[in-house]
Amino acid sequence: PKTDIVFLKVHKSASSTVMNILFRFGEMHNLTFAFPVGGGNQLFYPRPFLARFVQGFSPRHPRQFNILCHHMRFLQSEVQKVVSSSAVYFSILRNPVQLMESSFVYYKGASAFSRARSLEEFLSQPYHYYNPANSDSHYARNLMTFDFGFNPNGEVSAKRVQLMLEAIEASFDLLLISEYFDESMVLLKEMLCWDLDSVVSFPLNIRDSSTKSPLPDTIVEKIKNWNRLDWEIYTHFNRTFWERIDRDIGRERMQREVKALRERQAELARICLQGMGSVAPKDIKDSSLRPLQHGNAKILGYNLKQGLDKETERMCRRLVTPELQYSSALYKKQFAQKPP
Repeated sequence: PKTDIVFLKVHKSASSTVMNILFRFGEMHNLTFAFPVGGGNQLFYPRPFLARFVQGFSPRHPRQFNILCHHMRFLQSEVQKVVSSSAVYFSILRNPVQLMESSFVYYKGASAFSRARSLEEFLSQPYHYYNPANSDSHYARNLMTFDFGFNPNGEVSAKRVQLMLEAIEASFDLLLISEYFDESMVLLKEMLCWDLDSVVSFPLNIRDSSTKSPLPDTIVEKIKNWNRLDWEIYTHFNRTFWERIDRDIGRERMQREVKALRERQAELARICLQGMGSVAPKDIKDSSLRPLQHGNAKILGYNLKQGLDKETERMCRRLVTPELQYSSALYKKQFAQKPP
C-alpha cells in the first residue's frame, strides 16, 4: 500500500469524504499528517501553499510527512519540501455548474455573493457584485482553477487552457470525478494498492436537499461561461477519467468493483447507523458528531447505533466523524505534549 500522498482538497467537491478516507487510513497505519501550524483546517488558504505553513516543518531540518490533505492553494515547488519525492498526487473535480450552485449557498457571506438575492441575480450582472480584488473573490469564479494555483480571471484562450491542463497533468497522478464517486474510489484503491475497506465511506459535509433547486438551462449556460476555465478543466479530466478506466480496469470489472463497494457500504450502514442514513443537524444526538454549519447550507450528519462493542463503535465513529473534529483529534495525537 502506498503511504505518501498529496490530496489537493478542492472546495465543495466531495473532498471532505475523501479526507475522511485519508484520515482513517493514516490513523490505522500510524502515518504523519502535514497539519497547518497551530492546528486548524486550512493551510493558510487562500494564500499559495508554503512549506512553512506546516506544523513541525523547519527549513534547517526539513522533515517529510506522509499525508498532505488539508485545504490549500496548490504550489508544487513548496509541497515537494514536505513530502517524499515518491508521493502520489491526486485531486477531485466536480461539474462547475453544481459547484457554483453549492458555493453560492455555502459561501453566501462572501463579498461577491452577499448582496445578490439569488444565483440568477448574481449571474445577470456578475461584475456588479464581483470584484476580483477582494480577498474572498475566488469563491465566486473558477474556484477549481484557483485551488490548482492558476489565475481564475485569466483570459480563456486555447493556448492558455492547454498550458493549464498540461501543468495539472504533469503534477497529478489521478483526478477523480465527484459525480462518479464510487468509480473514483475504485481507481484510487487501484492506484494506492489499498483494500476495499480503506476506500469505503459515508458521504460527509453534504447539505440537506431543502436548499437545493434544479437550475434552468439559461442559468446552466451562464455558469459555464462565467466559470469557463473550470469547465475546461472538468470536461478534459472527465474524459481522461473514463479513458483510464477503459485502459486500466475495463467497464465490466469496474461494474463488479463498484457493486462490491456499494454492498460493503450498505453493510456498514446497517452495522453502524441508526436509521441507515444521514439526518438533519438538529437530529444529531451526539454533539461531537455534529458537522460545522456554514452559510445558508444545512449540513447533514449521522447517529451511531447504541450498544455496539468497543471495536465496532470505534470503526463506525471514524466513518462518521466530521472533518474538523477528526482533524483536531489527529492533530492532538500527533503533537501530544511529551512529558518533560
